[in-house]
Amino acid sequence: MDGCVFCKITNKEIPADIVFENDNFVVFKDINPKSRIHFLIVSKKHIHSVAHIEDEDAGLAGQMILTARDTAKKLGLSGYKLLFNVGRGAGQVVDHIHLHLLAD
Repeated sequence: MDGCVFCKITNKEIPADIVFENDNFVVFKDINPKSRIHFLIVSKKHIHSVAHIEDEDAGLAGQMILTARDTAKKLGLSGYKLLFNVGRGAGQVVDHIHLHLLAD
């Protein structure tokens, strides 16, 4: 998607502090952290938000949560929050689906 900052990160057009990557996701540190630990799990497939997930993307959505779980395990976190912001009214700033992984 032209102009999408997360598409540019997943395509390696702009740098990010990437901690994990596979065929479907990139996990990187949030540049504006809301907690001591704040990572973003970003789909390489451009989907606007959770509200725009199609039925055929159900597996991708599940994999996103599992990627967050695996990242938390690698970080040694025993407790953490997972958060989707959906739409501007809920705090979504970038129009590309992403999951926040937060811990203190």
